[in-house]
Amino acid sequence: MDTHNQPPKLMDRVKAIMRVKRYSPRTVKTYCYWVRYFIRFNGLRHPASMGGPEVKAFLEHLAVRRHVAAAKQDQTLNALVFSIGMY
Repeated sequence: MDTHNQPPKLMDRVKAIMRVKRYSPRTVKTYCYWVRYFIRFNGLRHPASMGGPEVKAFLEHLAVRRHVAAAKQDQTLNALVFSIGMY
């Protein structure tokens, strides 16, 4: 199968855009982690098909079930806004 004609995968696009915007490699890695976690949390749905309600439910899950600190929740929100905002 010819992979040159396929559009880039979501995470490849996220990484490429972040590199162009000169995000640090550590930020790229962290944002990708949170985007993958968000996608898995929502049954492998594409971020373009999700919005505020899914983000809110995910952040509530992190706060209530995972006891994630507020700073990490802010970082997660920024990662999700970045990935959803690409579309």
